[in-house]
Amino acid sequence: MHFHPLTVQAHASTPLGAVRLTATPKGLSGLWFAQGERHIPAPFLDGPNAWPQDNAHPVLQAAVAQLQEYFGAGRTVFDLPLDLSAGTPFQQSVWLALQGIAHGQTTSYGALSTHLGRPTAVRAVAGAIGRNPISVIVPCHRVLGRNGHLTGYAAGLERKAWLLQSEGAPFLGPVHQCQAG
Repeated sequence: MHFHPLTVQAHASTPLGAVRLTATPKGLSGLWFAQGERHIPAPFLDGPNAWPQDNAHPVLQAAVAQLQEYFGAGRTVFDLPLDLSAGTPFQQSVWLALQGIAHGQTTSYGALSTHLGRPTAVRAVAGAIGRNPISVIVPCHRVLGRNGHLTGYAAGLERKAWLLQSEGAPFLGPVHQCQAG
């Protein structure tokens, strides 16, 4: 991933644990759970090379407010400018397609691949989904395995199950209590 040089960050709390949000001049560019998430750009979030903290950034403030509404069951659609430019053109096309999956609905990796005109690229689509830099807001949690089975989520299957349950989305698989991390 190639991140914008003017990226800034903020922190927020959610029922699923703390999150790290990032924004560029173009829009929201990242949302990662602080604990238990794969593919988190840790060197840019903490330490000497960390992106600057900017709690007053208007996109980050709007993202935090909309997340609070979402987790409070009052928001079903996010209305934020997004900057998906850190990904390849293929990844960006997958991330844009994810935004078309409505709240409370799900699709499969295969169906999404077919929708993108790449029916034999299921693994590539799954890989792009796993690298989604804007968890929850770009709803990769709404993609299920074959026959509606709960599979794959960079922030953990317990979080994916919690998100789907909170949206009333159908899925097959174990349901666990997710504890804030």
